Amino acid sequence: MLTQNPAVAPAQQVVDARQESQIWTAFALSASLRHNDLKVSVRDGKATLAGFVGDSVRQDLARQIALKVAGITAVENHIEIRPTFTPPGAAAEPAFGEMVDDATITCTVRSKLLWSRHGEELAAHVDTARGRVSLTGVAESIEARDMAGKLAANTQGVSSVDNQLSVESPRAGVARSESSNVIDITDVADGWITTKVKTELMTTKGVPSTDISVTTNNGIVTLTGVVDTKAQVNKAIACAKGIKGVAKVDSSALTSRN
Repeated sequence: MLTQNPAVAPAQQVVDARQESQIWTAFALSASLRHNDLKVSVRDGKATLAGFVGDSVRQDLARQIALKVAGITAVENHIEIRPTFTPPGAAAEPAFGEMVDDATITCTVRSKLLWSRHGEELAAHVDTARGRVSLTGVAESIEARDMAGKLAANTQGVSSVDNQLSVESPRAGVARSESSNVIDITDVADGWITTKVKTELMTTKGVPSTDISVTTNNGIVTLTGVVDTKAQVNKAIACAKGIKGVAKVDSSALTSRN
């Protein structure tokens, strides 16, 4: 915590407190640092860090994060390296960074279900706790249920999926959930398809999205680039094919090194 000094102007105290809060928040959002008991103080643009980490990589990461905060001109890094140091185990309540991660995963999975080819067959609720996704609600087919579970499992940050979707025949008048059929997409524009395919690639495990270029023309998605393995090529193709509005995927220009 920042200790106010009478010799420091009130306006500077506010700036110091804001910068301290930004650094602490960045530590809390970092999966590599959030469970370490790190302390931060800031005075006149100089950040002082203290605490313990297990290696020099985390020590330097903390320093680099602090330096990225606007107005921080120097970092005095008193974080000690203790190779035998083990961060405290997970608390009963999730940490701030974990809650942000979970909210991000939930929104990402919802978006994937919405834009999937089987999105209109789902009335699904998505919930995430420490990377574990739970799917509840109704699917109109086994294929739609299994697709929902697969999309969730392939999402970045997801550690496990509890797919409790029940398979039921569609019934008239049954409203769908937040994750499906929110908008009526009868003629998806090429620009929207390109955006959704790129998003799907970025949020899918095992796909080097930065190495893949995506374009769409009349619903035909073209993937170009070079990735490491054939498995990555196949995964990218599957991602594109699963997006609503995609008529065909041309992957002839997407190759692998191995």
